[in-house]
Amino acid sequence: MIAKKFLKSKPVCKATFSLPTEAVATAKKVVLIGDFNNWDTEAGISMKKQKNVFKATLELETGKEYEFRYLLDGEVWENDWAADKYVATPFGVENSVVSTLN
Repeated sequence: MIAKKFLKSKPVCKATFSLPTEAVATAKKVVLIGDFNNWDTEAGISMKKQKNVFKATLELETGKEYEFRYLLDGEVWENDWAADKYVATPFGVENSVVSTLN
């Protein structure tokens, strides 16, 4: 799930990404990777575990769409079950998309 808050003071959307623990099986580390960090697995955003969910908040420029996925324990890719949409990739999988179009 992605909760979005559009700021009035600047063209930014605070997007909070949440991945339920039931989606990660036994993963200990969940990292958010996507267009916003050039798909760099070394520069992924670590998600903090809070009760039954892993969470991370990013400030994203408004007026864009960002493709992303979650990387579990550096091995398994997972999409967001509640993404704004999904797009096919040349690798035979789909990426999740978060939209900051206002």
